[in-house]
Amino acid sequence: MGIIFFLIGCSVFIALIFLAAFFWANKTGQHEDTYTPSVRILFDDEVMEENHSDENKNEKVR
Repeated sequence: MGIIFFLIGCSVFIALIFLAAFFWANKTGQHEDTYTPSVRILFDDEVMEENHSDENKNEKVR
């Protein structure tokens, strides 16, 4: 019976840690930007610089 009380105490302690982490994330602004992640897929990828593409072409020829 004592082990059940120990496990309940551990689970409550871990739940409090997760609750504190959630409140910390809200306080630091982790959940403020809800729009950008939903449209990030629509943005074009950045174009590679010409220097890198020229180097890759030269390596393929060799």
